[in-house]
Amino acid sequence: MVSKRVYIFDTTLRDGEQSPGVSLNINEKLEIATQLARLGVDIIEAGFPIASEGDFQAVRTIAENVEGPTIAALARIDPQDIDRAWEAVKVAKKPRIHTFIATSDIHMKYKLQLPRETVLELAVKGVKHARQYTDDVEFSPEDASRSDLDFLCQVVEAAIDAGATTVNIPDTVGYATPEEFGQFIAAIRRKVSNIDRTILSVHCHNDLGLAVANSLAAIANGAQQVECAVNGIGERAGNTALEEMVMALYTRKDFYDYHTEINTKEIYRTSKQVSSLTGMSIQSNKAIVGRNAFAHESGIHQDGVLKERTTYEIMNPEMIGLVQNNIVLGKHSGRHAFRQRLEELGFEVDKTELDKAFTRFKSMADRKKEISDKDIEAIVEAEIRRIPEKFQLEHMHISSGNRIVPTATVGITDGETLIEEAACGEGPVDAVFKAIDKVTNIKVSLMYYNLSAVTGGKDAIGEVTAKLKYADQVYIGRGISTDIIEASAKAYINALNKLVFEVGEDDLQRIV
Repeated sequence: MVSKRVYIFDTTLRDGEQSPGVSLNINEKLEIATQLARLGVDIIEAGFPIASEGDFQAVRTIAENVEGPTIAALARIDPQDIDRAWEAVKVAKKPRIHTFIATSDIHMKYKLQLPRETVLELAVKGVKHARQYTDDVEFSPEDASRSDLDFLCQVVEAAIDAGATTVNIPDTVGYATPEEFGQFIAAIRRKVSNIDRTILSVHCHNDLGLAVANSLAAIANGAQQVECAVNGIGERAGNTALEEMVMALYTRKDFYDYHTEINTKEIYRTSKQVSSLTGMSIQSNKAIVGRNAFAHESGIHQDGVLKERTTYEIMNPEMIGLVQNNIVLGKHSGRHAFRQRLEELGFEVDKTELDKAFTRFKSMADRKKEISDKDIEAIVEAEIRRIPEKFQLEHMHISSGNRIVPTATVGITDGETLIEEAACGEGPVDAVFKAIDKVTNIKVSLMYYNLSAVTGGKDAIGEVTAKLKYADQVYIGRGISTDIIEASAKAYINALNKLVFEVGEDDLQRIV
């Protein structure tokens, strides 16, 4: 008996980007979308084109450049939203319009301020309007899990009659529980007479920590598509985690008898990339992709794994692309060996990117005796940037201690000009940031700062994420170094370079 297919609809770039503090530029969105195509997702929800000109351009860029998955754009049921969505995705080889309207009594009363009859009418008109552009139309009754079942089924049936080829049932506020949600999906399949003419999808939020469980319950009761996000990012507590959903279906195929077309060996790399570009760290005990997911501290567990991996591991880490043989490279390793290791780790780099990464590798190898796979991943993710670098850190000097005022002097090139400034701060990192502000003269505020070690040991690489707020936008920077102050400075400058690239030098707000 052949297992049934589950379609993976990825909303990392739409709902995922709505995570507080996340702001991706067009190049970063394209980079993630390209990796999602390698991962093998069926549909990429690239964004919400009506939301802003930047979102429109990002969706259009992805539609133009990413092949393989269907490229979807989100739109409210309004004709102008749908028109804008189509303008963004029409260049894709496989475009989809995803339109929605709320159907719960609480949303209709307080948000839409519309009666049921009007909502039903608008849903039908919206789907028909979208079908004028494409035969791939998805319809979502927002807050479906809190909607009256009979009314919801009425709307769903009418939307299918109007031409919806996918109907998505969202648990918008993460209110449902697995047994309840499974029964809810089964009831929809039972009550909607034309349900077999569409793909039935679910979109679960994680407010009660049940998004994956609810999605699995939906699959067991007839849902054919799951909407999810890499690392489970998204509004509030996030969405169904793609990696957890896929690996649950794979690991327990004996129970569910479903499969996806995901290339599981790209899961780890995709997770790391999304974490890096969004600035959202992965908690150590995160299922599947967390640092501790395949770590064994207990002596009993270690002994069991050494004798037979399956005693305490239900998944092989290599299945998700987590390379376990940490063959180290050092300062005597050549370019060929470095490139070969990059390819083994799944990185595709051109000559310019290779030169940049190799230069950084050699510099780091002079200070760190052995460079592991995780170090190389950090180097590539942090050092290969696709934006012009207006500012570059040339040198810095720190004076700090528990009885002196921390002081930093930095030398930064602005084009071909080297500018040096000094500043005092509450600590050495604060002093460095204030000195950088003096050089760049850009009015920003630090919203978030995080320091973590890429690997263990006294010579571990420090990885810093800094989020800078400029006007109403957030810019995320990353930096790595064996020196945490240098890593901090690089992260701060990386964020500033993104800001300058997007805003333009002439329009920057300067420090008075």
